[in-house]
Amino acid sequence: MTTIDTPQSGFLLVDKPASITSHDVIDRLRKITGIKKIGHAGTLDPFATGLLIVAVGRKATREISKFVGLGKEYEAEIVIGATTETLDSESEIIKDKKLTETSLSPSFERNGIENAMGELTGTYDQIPPMHSAIKVKGKKLYELARKGIEIERTPRKVTISAFDLIDEPKQEDGLTVIKALIKCSSGTYIRALARDLGEKIGTVAYTKNLRRTLIGEFNIKDSTALGDINAENWQNKLQSLT
Repeated sequence: MTTIDTPQSGFLLVDKPASITSHDVIDRLRKITGIKKIGHAGTLDPFATGLLIVAVGRKATREISKFVGLGKEYEAEIVIGATTETLDSESEIIKDKKLTETSLSPSFERNGIENAMGELTGTYDQIPPMHSAIKVKGKKLYELARKGIEIERTPRKVTISAFDLIDEPKQEDGLTVIKALIKCSSGTYIRALARDLGEKIGTVAYTKNLRRTLIGEFNIKDSTALGDINAENWQNKLQSLT
């Protein structure tokens, strides 16, 4: 990856902070650069952080589709034994009533968790979460979810090439919390993967924290925090990725 010669078009590797949408990143960069034609190669949920590939300028945005289908890598913190409406940390936590602090299932131990991870490794049919931007009959699923409407979703084939524990499971407030490394195909919902992991174990689960570390060969280590990009330096950070 090299700095490009023409500063008005190229790519930025951006480290998105939590609590803003991917579109918020684009809006902020439009104000910084003064360029309207900006797009990204794959949405991150508001609660998630990490790598966004951002195309700046007309020439770069024409090439953005080359990056959309690349595989992804994430580091995720998953809570087992509780869930939320949105399957992430942005809504109220609902504990599994079948569990008590003094009677945890043996499957919550490392071996049981890793066995469940193994069952989800490979290609499987994943049901997208209701809180997602997938459109059904012109309506985004999250728009229906906000109205309390849940509809049947068509499963999508996703491939999980790695689903591994980063360290030992921990106990917090009577719940099991794990940190996992996930390598997956484009289109995979990590919130849904956490939900499915909970089901494999015999309970519920949600994603507490999520960080995208790789898109294809592009690494979060080569990115710039959004807050460190400004009107004086953005051109120097443009790269040619193709």
